[in-house]
Amino acid sequence: MDDHATQVWAVDALGALAHETRLAVFRLLVTAGPDGMIAGAIAERQGVPPSTMSHHLATLERAGLVQSERESRLIHYRADYQGMRRLMTFLMQDCCGGAPEMCSGLMAGLTCEPAAGG
Repeated sequence: MDDHATQVWAVDALGALAHETRLAVFRLLVTAGPDGMIAGAIAERQGVPPSTMSHHLATLERAGLVQSERESRLIHYRADYQGMRRLMTFLMQDCCGGAPEMCSGLMAGLTCEPAAGG
């Protein structure tokens, strides 16, 4: 993908995340891990009507940040970690103008602890 196409994709992905509910859903799915969650459970957890949640999930999926899989009558959603990695790489690829040591502590604040009750 050329630089312009990558930038257009990144704008779409960031636009999808630039909504309070979609950002919360994306973070919820990242926390849920590779098992993801059923659409109804996501809607219930976020306190959003299922039809509204379907719209938000479709937006995240079109942006390449969420994947879905139909399981009988249910739709299972999970974070698209490759899409998330692609967006993070786009945002960080020119970090610190060629002085990567300036960005070395950027990821230090991240912890990967299991979710409470999970």
